[in-house]
Amino acid sequence: MQKYKLWVILALIVLCIGAVLFWLAPSQSSADPTSSAQSIAIQDNFLTANNSMKSVQAKAFMGKSQQDTEINCQLRLDQTNRLIVNEQTRNCFEYFITQYGEKDLKQIKTDFKTYIEQSYQEPARAQILDLWNRYMDYREKLGHLQTPNIDKDDAKYYQSIFADMKNLRKQLFSNYEIEGLFGTEDTYHEYTLNRMAVLDDKNLTEAQKAEKLKNLFNQLPEDWKENLQQLNKLEDLRKLTTDIKARGGSAEEIHQMRTNLVGPEVTQRLETLDTERSDWKNKVNGYLNERDSVMKSGMSEDAKQKAVQQLRQQHFNQSEEQLRVSTFESIHDQGGKLPFSE
Repeated sequence: MQKYKLWVILALIVLCIGAVLFWLAPSQSSADPTSSAQSIAIQDNFLTANNSMKSVQAKAFMGKSQQDTEINCQLRLDQTNRLIVNEQTRNCFEYFITQYGEKDLKQIKTDFKTYIEQSYQEPARAQILDLWNRYMDYREKLGHLQTPNIDKDDAKYYQSIFADMKNLRKQLFSNYEIEGLFGTEDTYHEYTLNRMAVLDDKNLTEAQKAEKLKNLFNQLPEDWKENLQQLNKLEDLRKLTTDIKARGGSAEEIHQMRTNLVGPEVTQRLETLDTERSDWKNKVNGYLNERDSVMKSGMSEDAKQKAVQQLRQQHFNQSEEQLRVSTFESIHDQGGKLPFSE
């Protein structure tokens, strides 16, 4: 009996579905291919016109130099349609602010307000405009901060400016907003200022500075490490090496500093490079001294040129080296400083 009822129910469901499909099926006239093609064409024309309208509207919010770009305003909202404050929020604000010069400040503010009102609903709309107004206030007050009466070569000069910036932010934004708007930038600023402080610390040896710089670098987020690794480490190596040489430090001190900063393997490669550079420098200087003797001799000009050519071939048997040394010859003859790599 139970099985019989099940079959009856299934039959009723099939009949219902059939009835619905029959009711939904298009009439013969609406299924006409010409009519369908016209409908699709109308929809395509509507979408094209709509997109063109949006494109025209978007251009109204752009400066002349931004006409070939898209509005950089990918603001994120949560499930309750409230603004998520992050780096993209600031990028959106700055996209409009960078139009200053092509538009006056009043026009920029009007354009931004219109753009947000057209693009976002409440409560996000009110949040965005409120944060924008405070951000514009921040940008204006930032330009009026007093510069500290400290030497610009001193790390404390930049530390003072950064501290004033952070104090100003606290007056205008919540901690959540500060982290969202400035968190990424502050990571770089703090690392740079700490790095400057280490390099300026007179109580540390170069080897100790190298160790501290390495530790600072290792505290950075991974994406920052990728961006800064080559640039800062090369700069630190040059600075610390120059400092050691300037005070007459030993090769062992340079070795220890490099090991602390970049590790033993890179240090070994650097020392091999030092040897190659030293050999090249000695070879060039030796050649130029012999060349000077020939050029100051009583030989004829033709004999001098032949003798110099023979010297060049004796010292530099590769064509690349001969081309390279010709640059050193020209600078040497003009009394300039020879461009040896340090």
